[in-house]
Amino acid sequence: MKGYGLSFHRGRQRVRIIAVATYLEASWPAAWDAPGKRDRRGGLYRPYLPDLLIGRSLVVSPGVAQEAAKVEGLVRRLVAHSAGHGVDGLARFLLRSEAIASSRIEGLQTSPQQVALAELAAHETGVSRGFTATAALVANNVTALRQAVTGLVSVEALSTADIVALHTVLLPDEKHHGLREVQNWVGGGDWHPLDAEFVPPPPEHVRPLMDDLVSYMNTAEHAPLIQAALAHAQFETIHPFTDGNGRVGRALVHTVLARRGLTPHAILPISLVLLTRSDAYIDGLTAYRYAGDPHSAESRQGSDTWLRIFLAAAATAVEQAERFADELDELHSEWLERHRRYRESQGLRATPRADSAVARLLSLLPAAPLVTARTVQCLLSVTHPAARQALEELAGAGILHPKQVERNTRGYLAREIFDLLALTERRLASTRWDTRESPPGRIVPVRPQH
Repeated sequence: MKGYGLSFHRGRQRVRIIAVATYLEASWPAAWDAPGKRDRRGGLYRPYLPDLLIGRSLVVSPGVAQEAAKVEGLVRRLVAHSAGHGVDGLARFLLRSEAIASSRIEGLQTSPQQVALAELAAHETGVSRGFTATAALVANNVTALRQAVTGLVSVEALSTADIVALHTVLLPDEKHHGLREVQNWVGGGDWHPLDAEFVPPPPEHVRPLMDDLVSYMNTAEHAPLIQAALAHAQFETIHPFTDGNGRVGRALVHTVLARRGLTPHAILPISLVLLTRSDAYIDGLTAYRYAGDPHSAESRQGSDTWLRIFLAAAATAVEQAERFADELDELHSEWLERHRRYRESQGLRATPRADSAVARLLSLLPAAPLVTARTVQCLLSVTHPAARQALEELAGAGILHPKQVERNTRGYLAREIFDLLALTERRLASTRWDTRESPPGRIVPVRPQH
């Protein structure tokens, strides 16, 4: 049985952790102040201690390696899709879905338009009405996630402190920031881990395991998708924070893929697919947590099981994101025709100049489906009159729809973009990726009515 040693410092005391991938035995004291008899009991429980990633010498089976190469090719094709700006827009709203699904506000519904208004308010002075408090909370969460992931992608080498900082940004109101110093668990009751579905490593093992994890994330030992899968599974196994582990673990998937250059932005909704197929996700993580020799058949089979589930989720994520991108292309072609007819009806040349404000704005709408004249000024570096004229022209063509968001501020919405975003989110929440065959299994935007 392979063991490992790792040292770290706690104050002035040097602590050396010797471990193997195994289930430990620990004793939980009775809690006499607990509300019920079942909650008060103490006894033995079994926290899991994973093997290190560095030096583990994981051998990926030929079948899994081939599948990883195939899915990686699909991801690169998606990144090169002609609807590039729109895919960036998809990223923002898919991150919005993750913010809802992995936070305390799960169960509260807010529309893409509401979140867009809240995001607009965060960046433009004078806009404060027209959106709900829930939408503002989600918008802040999305912004924090995007900024945090971007920051982690740009650093030369990741550190445990970077992951702790990411946790702080994603959960600013969390009472306990920093690596946990207590035992936590998944499932069961609130008072003890005796009935838990999974008990992560004891707290004294968290820092050395996290240092090992970030060291692995700084390597290129495995293909990007394999590395993202292993980093996510190891992080969720360590469960280094008292709360918010799911949200941080999802962000790390995006971080690995972006750092390896596979996805320039967080555009791959792998975690949303895993959330929809939650039973398979949990089964995969359970299989990953082998006990004993990492070279054993059980270990290899467990890793392969998890990797196949993750790669299947990645393939589905690409398929759904590409479907959205294709729909964006179709919509853009329809817009061009609609715009041409409108200009002809106004006695203008059918096609505007390629460098004109209105032509450039039309290309940017998928990434910015809610704008004001001030927003367009900043995006296109044009004068206020030019921005206003471009907006009014696209509104006249039925591409944008005016919406008064403040007394002196008029917003313009590309409703059809929001409709596509809502339909995509609904599909991603269906176990068959088609709401006609199975309804969404979690809170999603309502189906567009117009």
